[in-house]
Amino acid sequence: MKVIDGTIASPLGFSADGLHAGFKKRKMDFGWIVSEKPASVAGVYTTNKVIAAPLIVTKTSVKKAGKMKAIVVNSGVANSCTGTQGLEDAYTMQEWTAEKLGVEPDLVGVASTGIIGELLPMDTLKNGLSKIVVNANADDFAKAILTTDTATKTIAVTETFGRDVVTMAGVAKGSGMIHPNMATMLGFITCDANISSDTLQLALSKNVEKTFNQITVDGDTSTNDMVLVMSNGCTLNEEILPDTPEFDKFSKMLNFVMQELAKKIAKDGEGANKLIQVDVVNAPNALDARMMAKSVVGSSLVKTAIFGEDPNWGRILAAVGYAGVDVPVDNVDIMIGGLPVMLASSPVSFDDEEMKDIMHDDEVTITVDLHAGHEKGTAWGCDLSYDYVKINALYHT
Repeated sequence: MKVIDGTIASPLGFSADGLHAGFKKRKMDFGWIVSEKPASVAGVYTTNKVIAAPLIVTKTSVKKAGKMKAIVVNSGVANSCTGTQGLEDAYTMQEWTAEKLGVEPDLVGVASTGIIGELLPMDTLKNGLSKIVVNANADDFAKAILTTDTATKTIAVTETFGRDVVTMAGVAKGSGMIHPNMATMLGFITCDANISSDTLQLALSKNVEKTFNQITVDGDTSTNDMVLVMSNGCTLNEEILPDTPEFDKFSKMLNFVMQELAKKIAKDGEGANKLIQVDVVNAPNALDARMMAKSVVGSSLVKTAIFGEDPNWGRILAAVGYAGVDVPVDNVDIMIGGLPVMLASSPVSFDDEEMKDIMHDDEVTITVDLHAGHEKGTAWGCDLSYDYVKINALYHT
């Protein structure tokens, strides 16, 4: 697998763009992805019981059509908690886009992100749709879907399948309200491989637990969280089938793209200064390891300790203990940046200057060794700073 300098439109047969339609005062706020032919599609959605109108529309269409030709996204207005009118507006968003592109409505996915409780300004939506151009500037799509994010989040890779080179690309947004259990987390992935929707869903569902569901910024699950994957088969490779070496290769490719996007989201958490990676190793099973890792990275006390550059192993061990996993913790090793701070569940001395350098880095890795098995789990998050409170105090409804 090779990482390339690409965009969401790098796979064959895709185009994308973004622009300022007027949902926000100045920044780009409206974007779209279009496949030249209907693509296989798979999706995962928020587990919040309050589900935004665009997710209801998209989830219904994915289930009904099993294919997707386009995705249209607005930022600035979430169209969540907007009742019957909000749902009607989401369907109108889908229908207007379908009319613009000359396709059936069920082949269009819609997504919104922004302030909860506001209806979509339909004149603004119509303005954005009137400017859709195929084969435009794909870089701007990544900008158009942002809210409180400080940076775009993209990744593109290629992999060889027989004589064919398959390209996969991803783009995501998310900075606050990130605790997906599938600010909103949206992820869009395009690919030109020949794979059915059912097989694509199998690959997505398999990998989401190890990637997007293992990040946390603030413990809040948004009403609008969604990840969609489209694969249009334009590479013309032999169809990728389940339980084959080709499926395993495709799954690893998808896992890499999703993991890179997840890490970019965690690193760009609201007010964040540091990316935190927690590896729980030698666990009885992978699920327990992932639960413990996410417990540690989601701890507000661990987050604030990392912000203050304090190697507080006690907070780490406490988060391991309340993770809800029945695993012995009387022989735990904890390392920060590879430097042991606890061995066999007892604190050990360490070089203060070396630890100071580790804690000052913008990426801090915590390793928890349970000595209770052979499985591993990883989670990503960020520190908790003064700016997080400031950003969310000023973000109004």
